[in-house]
Amino acid sequence: MKAIKFILIGILFGIILYKSEAASWYRIYEMFQFRSFHMYGMIGTALATAIILVQIIKRKQVTDSNGMLITFLDKDKSITRYLAGGTIFGLGWALTGACPGPMFALIGSGYWTLGIVLLFAILGTWIYGLLRNKLPH
Repeated sequence: MKAIKFILIGILFGIILYKSEAASWYRIYEMFQFRSFHMYGMIGTALATAIILVQIIKRKQVTDSNGMLITFLDKDKSITRYLAGGTIFGLGWALTGACPGPMFALIGSGYWTLGIVLLFAILGTWIYGLLRNKLPH
């Protein structure tokens, strides 16, 4: 019963993605061709919102649903891994027309071919899990 709130939030997130056209292949295509500000505006708004919320969580010492204090750990600075990871993510996004969030919204709205993308996303995650200890983090 506790998981129902997360399922409902996921459904709401999917509806918002679909209605705002963030899950639209055409909007993503426009973004990668620098023809429209729509997606850049949405990503920028999400980034600004995340920065504000993280600062609130840090300053107010917010706890999670289990009562544990939410903390943010600093990450090692490494240009190479961010360039490599960003390039791989961007190529996948450009080739499929969907990043992980909208994938589920698109499948739910009837674009069944995204099931292939989901299958390979799961396969890629599984392979990463196998190779994680051998990769430079």
